[in-house]
This record gives sequence, structure tokens and C-alpha cells, in this order.
Amino acid sequence: MLSSESLIQIDREVAKYPPNNKQSAVMSALRIAQIEKGWLAPETIEFVATYLEIPAIAAWEVATFYNMYELKPVGKYKLTVCTNLPCSLMGAQSVVEYLQDKLGIGFNETTSDGKFTLKMSECMGSCGEGPLLTINNHKMRVQLTPAKIDEILAGLE
Repeated sequence: MLSSESLIQIDREVAKYPPNNKQSAVMSALRIAQIEKGWLAPETIEFVATYLEIPAIAAWEVATFYNMYELKPVGKYKLTVCTNLPCSLMGAQSVVEYLQDKLGIGFNETTSDGKFTLKMSECMGSCGEGPLLTINNHKMRVQLTPAKIDEILAGLE
């Protein structure tokens, strides 16, 4: 279900915990699976649970609780904008409006070419650098302006 490379990465995460605590690696294992697959299909979540030797519901609880896990397909690039109060005070709403106009989509929508999905998020822990967004949960871009957004989008094409 997952590539041997992903399984090796999961095994590295599992090795960080005592042998009887494999479940402690569930967040990392789901992240690794999502990177490979693009999103977490039910069979992927259940595969991860089986691989970690935990009940499927334990993996489902994690996948449905945290907003970094996608339970349906998303675009190649998931753009997540912080809309929490500090970022809002620093112009997050204008960033959201600019992105929505530029991409022609709203939150939780994907462009027709499958390239971009736009999401909102609560605090990302970099309040002094807002407004900000993350790309595929891994790359953060801060102090956004329309020019910076154009540059970011051009770099993703």
C-alpha cells in the first residue's frame, strides 16, 4: 500500500519509541503516508494502523482530529492561510481575498486544473510574521503582500 521508501521512514519513526509503544508514531506515519499519496484515503489510514499494529479507530481518531491531514483529494499545492486574530490584524483577510480572486476558488476548494487547494487555519505559531501561509504543510511564507503571493504562485507553476 505504501512504497518501501515510506515504510523505511515510518520504521525510523517507530524506532524512536519503546517497542510496545508503536502507536506513538501514528502522527508521523500518517504524515509520511499523506506525502506519498497526496491525501489519506480510508484504506491508507487502515494500512497505517495495521502496519503499526494498532486498532484502525486509533489512526482514524488522529486523522480526523488534526487539520493537517486531508481525508479527500486536494490540489498538488495546498495553500493554508492563517486567519487567527494576530494574522487578521496584520491583513490576513486581504491575503485571503487576493488568493481567492487570483485562483478563482474559495476555502476548501480546488482549482479546476487540480493544482491549488485553498484552506484556512488557526494559529501557526508565527504571529509576529503575519499574514502567513503554508504550502503543503511544510513550507511557510510570511509577511504576505500581493507581490509576494504572485511570486510564490509563479514559483509553484
